[in-house]
Amino acid sequence: MINFLLQVWKTEKEKDIFDMENVNKKKLFRFTTIGSVDNGKSTLIGRLLHDSKAIYADQYEQLKNNQNSWQTEEINLAYLTDGLKREREEGITIDVAYRYFSTPRRKFVIVDSPGHIEYTRNMITGSSNANAALILIDAQKGLDEQTKRHTIISSLLKIGHIVVCINKMDKVKYQKGVFEKIRKEYEEFTSKLNFSDVRFVPISALKGDNVVIKSGNMPWYQGPTLMYLLESMYFSSDRDLVNCRFPIQSVREKEGRKYISGTIAGGVFKNGDKIMVLPLMKITMIKNIFLYNKNIQEAFPPMSITMELADALNVRRGMIIARPNNIPVGSKILDAMLCWFDDRGILLKNKKYILFSGSKKVFCKVKEIFYKININTLHRDFEYDIIQANDIARVKLMIEDIIFYDSFYINKNTGSFILINPETNNTVAAVMMR
Repeated sequence: MINFLLQVWKTEKEKDIFDMENVNKKKLFRFTTIGSVDNGKSTLIGRLLHDSKAIYADQYEQLKNNQNSWQTEEINLAYLTDGLKREREEGITIDVAYRYFSTPRRKFVIVDSPGHIEYTRNMITGSSNANAALILIDAQKGLDEQTKRHTIISSLLKIGHIVVCINKMDKVKYQKGVFEKIRKEYEEFTSKLNFSDVRFVPISALKGDNVVIKSGNMPWYQGPTLMYLLESMYFSSDRDLVNCRFPIQSVREKEGRKYISGTIAGGVFKNGDKIMVLPLMKITMIKNIFLYNKNIQEAFPPMSITMELADALNVRRGMIIARPNNIPVGSKILDAMLCWFDDRGILLKNKKYILFSGSKKVFCKVKEIFYKININTLHRDFEYDIIQANDIARVKLMIEDIIFYDSFYINKNTGSFILINPETNNTVAAVMMR
C-alpha cells in the first residue's frame, strides 16, 4: 500500500538490496503478482526463480524428491514460494511473500500477493510500492470478478505498468483465438481506468512458455518474453522529479552546523538551492549534500542522504523540506481514500486514532464517511452499514496539528499515511490523499 507502509513492513533483506542500489548501479525493480486463486501466481514466481537460476541446487532437489507425493508430471515450482504451512495445506497464498533475485541487468523484488477477497488489505500492503503488476488470468476461465477487482485496486494504487499474463495456455492448446479474446475483454474493461502502460503475454508458468525462454508452441506471438519485459521496462519516470519533498527523519548538530537526514520523496535537490522548512515557513539554503559520507552535487528519489543547512534553524524530526515556490498542501482537514485493515474492529467516527505521516505522528478523528467503494464495480456505495476489514472508503479526517501532503496520484510518498489504534498500537488503515 502506499510507500510509507512498505517501509514499515519491508524486510531487512530488501533493505540491504535497496541500500546497495546506488553502489552497484544496478536498478532495483519491484513487481507484484496478482490474480485469482489458482491462476498460477506462485507457480509463475517459482518458474521465474528456477529459469533465471535464482534457486539453490538443494532446493530444487528437495522439490524433485517430493514430486511423487504430489502425483504430478511436473515439479511443483509453487512450493518455492508458498512457505506457510496453512498455504501448503490449502493450496492458496495467504500472506504477502517477498522474493529476491538478480539478472545481469536488474535486481528484482517479487511481491506475491494473496488472491482471496478477504486478503484485500494484504494485497494493498504488498502492491503499494510496486513498479509494475503482473496480473494473471487463467486462459481456461477468462476474465473473472476477482481479476477485475485486483485490476481496480491496481488503478487505485497508481501502479503505472501492468503486464497481463494469460496463463495456462498449454491447457487450451496454445490457441491464438483464446489469447486474443481475453485480451480484447481486458482492454474494454480497463478503458475507463487510469493505466498508461498495459502489456499482454501468453504464457504457461507450468511448462515455462514465454516466461524466461521464448516458446516454440506459440509462433503467432511475436512479442517479448515476460523476463525481457521485466528487464527492459522503463520506470524512472514513475518517480516525482518535479515537486521537491524531503521529510526529515533525524537531526544532528555538530560544531554549530545543522545536519538533517532522510529519504528524498520527490524532486531534485542541489547544493546552493533555496529551500523552505515546513511548518516553520523559514527559508534557508542547502550548503552540502552527503551520500555515504561522500559530498555530492545533487540528489533525487529514492536516495537516502544528509543535508547541511546554511542556517541553524530549529528543525525537528517530522518536518518537511520543499522549494519556497512549490510547497505541499498544509491542512488540518484531509479528504482521503481509506482502506481499513483491522479485522478485529470496525472504523468508528470520532474515535481518536494516530495518523503516521512520514516520521510525524499526530492524533486525528474520522469526522465523516462519504461512501464505500464497491471493489467489483468501482461504484460508490452510499448505503453502507459499516466499514470493516478490506473495505475502501472516502473519508474526512480532522487532524490535531497541520499536515503537509500532496495528492497520492502526484507523489505516493507524501500522499499516503497510516492510521494506528492508540489502544492496541496496531496499524488499522492506510490513507491515500485525493
